[in-house]
Amino acid sequence: MIGYATRRLLALIPTLIFTSLIVFIAIRLIPGNIIDLMLSQNDVGAAKQTREQLEVALGLDAPIYVQYFKWIGALLFKGSLGNSLWTNAPVMGEILYRLPITVELGVLALSVSLVFGIPIGVYAALKQDTIGDYILRTFSLLALAIPGFWVGTLVMVFPSIWWGWSPSVRFVPFSDNPWANFQQLLIPALILGTAFSATTMRLTRTLMLEVLRQDYIRTARAKGLSTTAIVMRHALRNALIPVITLVGLQAGALFGGAVILEQIFVIPGMGLLLLEAVTSRDYPTIAGVFLVFGIAIVLVNLLVDLSYGFLDPKVRNR
Repeated sequence: MIGYATRRLLALIPTLIFTSLIVFIAIRLIPGNIIDLMLSQNDVGAAKQTREQLEVALGLDAPIYVQYFKWIGALLFKGSLGNSLWTNAPVMGEILYRLPITVELGVLALSVSLVFGIPIGVYAALKQDTIGDYILRTFSLLALAIPGFWVGTLVMVFPSIWWGWSPSVRFVPFSDNPWANFQQLLIPALILGTAFSATTMRLTRTLMLEVLRQDYIRTARAKGLSTTAIVMRHALRNALIPVITLVGLQAGALFGGAVILEQIFVIPGMGLLLLEAVTSRDYPTIAGVFLVFGIAIVLVNLLVDLSYGFLDPKVRNR
């Protein structure tokens, strides 16, 4: 198991290097330019010399490969992601403030996905082709088909029109009031987690049906084991391995969904920071946010890989 974990950790190094390179180059391909945005705030007759001065001041006059090595060098040796081109504030400090908010939202959404998706999937498999199974499968299709941002918009608009209530847009930090913070993040977490719970439910149901038809399950039933023991000790454990893989795949989608829902519910997390940075073409902030997202997704998938060892003895003994 230790050797397996070591190999997975070493494989992260080229992945993170490649991720940083793609992130740094891709943001330069976004239409628009920060220099044009800054000059648009000046007089119409801004001289060409002003553009050159801005490029030198912002460090954008150097070739892109030089900018990349300066950026990655500052990250590796100083732990710095640079400063915002607009406010000159350290990007790392802004990310460290906002990252826990997005992580909290993502963990809540993932919890919703697993808490609802796995038990419902197991129930639907055990009650195959019954009315309950058809109802749950229909619900999962609806949850997959309805976009989360559309549901979020409805939640923000219609309750305020019909009942004079809307979710609070004044963010309460967890350290100030944990319960108020939980209440504020609960609605977007439910919206974000519902679609993922539908995917989890459908996959769990399919895998459980496949496992329940295996010979060792028939043997367990012939020995007189109860249905609960068969499901919990034998069937579910084997069916969970692909479901755990799905959790790793959902990590990127969770961060993507958080970007939209944080904008709708005015949650000052990484998603809202990214949208603001893209709008203002703040390259260091965009690169920092995407790099942190990339590292988070890689680490989640590493944890998923390591979890295989606890579920599958064949992986643990490699």
